[in-house]
Amino acid sequence: MLSDIEISQQKELSPITEIAASIDLTEDDIELYGKHKAKIAYKKLREIMASKKQDGKLILVTAITPTPAGEGKSTVSIGLGDALHRLDKKVIIALREPSLGPCFGRKGGATGGGYSQIVPMEDINLHFTGDIHAISIANNLLASLLDNHIYQGNKLNIDPQTISWRRCVDLNDRVLRQITIGQGRKINGIERQDGFDITVASEIMAVLCLAQDIDELKEMLGRIVVAQTFDGKFVSVKELGCVGALATVLKDAIKPNLVQTLEKTPALIHGGPFANIAHGCNSLIATKTALKMADYVVTEAGFGADLGAEKFMDIKCRKGGLNPSAVVIVATVRALKMHGGMPLDKLSEKNTIALEHGFANLRTHIENMQKFGVPVVVALNRFSADTEEELQFVVTQTEKMGITAVVTEGWAKGGEGVLPLAEKICETLNQNSDFQTLYADDLPLTEKIETIAQEIYRASNVDFSNNARQKLQQYEREGYGRLPVCIAKTQNSISHDKNGLGAPSGYVLPIRDVRLSAGAGFVVALAGDILTMPGLPKTPAADKIDIDDNGIISGLF
Repeated sequence: MLSDIEISQQKELSPITEIAASIDLTEDDIELYGKHKAKIAYKKLREIMASKKQDGKLILVTAITPTPAGEGKSTVSIGLGDALHRLDKKVIIALREPSLGPCFGRKGGATGGGYSQIVPMEDINLHFTGDIHAISIANNLLASLLDNHIYQGNKLNIDPQTISWRRCVDLNDRVLRQITIGQGRKINGIERQDGFDITVASEIMAVLCLAQDIDELKEMLGRIVVAQTFDGKFVSVKELGCVGALATVLKDAIKPNLVQTLEKTPALIHGGPFANIAHGCNSLIATKTALKMADYVVTEAGFGADLGAEKFMDIKCRKGGLNPSAVVIVATVRALKMHGGMPLDKLSEKNTIALEHGFANLRTHIENMQKFGVPVVVALNRFSADTEEELQFVVTQTEKMGITAVVTEGWAKGGEGVLPLAEKICETLNQNSDFQTLYADDLPLTEKIETIAQEIYRASNVDFSNNARQKLQQYEREGYGRLPVCIAKTQNSISHDKNGLGAPSGYVLPIRDVRLSAGAGFVVALAGDILTMPGLPKTPAADKIDIDDNGIISGLF
């Protein structure tokens, strides 16, 4: 059986100019990054965003709580886009850029798999067009300028012990979580504790993904809070005077990237925040551009629906005024059996009892998504070991909830294997979508967190640490109380406990700390023992990756 990279390398790609032409973009509208990648130029972006054309239908793809390897959410998203294309629909796929951390770590990339892939997959999964690198540089430039300001006289009277701005790198590196900087002579700066986050969890990544043009990017960068003065006042990037420099570093990164699927469906791949420690959605500018250019836009939100989909609805849609028309929840027999208590190394074995017990996880995600008022369809992503009896059990149980479950085979068959789902989605889009967010802007921050905890995570209560509660009160006093919240927690459970399989309920959700992302426009709440810098597994994916003297990469999934 061919690997994902071998399948992608066998396919001949069309010149990106041809893909651009299929969505009415001329060569003057794009900036080429080789033969098969391009960015949409500023002038064209402004023209598209100012268009009075009615937006297309927005389809969100999310998932149940996944196994460590994932359930094929990107594969289903890409396969669905290809299937809609086969039905002669004008469709654009809008997804996130992969982070190098998972690529060299455990989970792999974010370009789909099998015959439902976006390509060139090697480029996209590695450096692509340099967007994530630019975000890292902008983040670390700000850190450098902040420390230099203090060293050069500290005109803003910043208390070094209150600095909240951390450095970042787009790799999994656990030893950088807590570090000491400024050691040695005075010329090296003031010694203090610092740390690194992974780039995709940084606030600048979130800012880039939620800004809709250069002017808004600069405005949001200027609002970022980096520290406090000795008398307790928040210090912003605007006060540091480096907004222009940061925006200049990001001048190309803000432009969406145009690529294609194996079936030549156009795809905008832009922005890459994690959904377990950030808001988990591709850029607003890419999504809104796609909605003006296509009749159907397929996008996704990271990890399970309790993470990415909730944040898509409550953060991205709130910020951008988006109105999703349908939600697809990706489920697999193997993941449901895991939630029913089967060990990971036994998931290929038939076990209808475990499947029945694990269905509670899918049921909870369906009920949660219905709370947003958007029609829901389940995509049952077929794996080779699945039996017809197991697949039919999930279909039947889902139908009992009044929801349709459609078996998909995008990995093995590409768009053809997802046609039944595409047809069901077209039917579903005729229904009314009465989208609503989960909570109102004027709800206090603590109550917003409690609402998500109780309505989505099914907790009975929230236990705020004294530090977290005091910070939330401070944010309210400083005028940030109307911001939405972004809860960072494990992706392995609906709860904060990574071992909490199935559908945990009635527990207390611990919030140990909170962080203000004033530039991005939300407050991050850290639940349980979640970390903002991942570590590598015992056997990283990097161990299998290689390149030959012809430049051909192997081992990349």
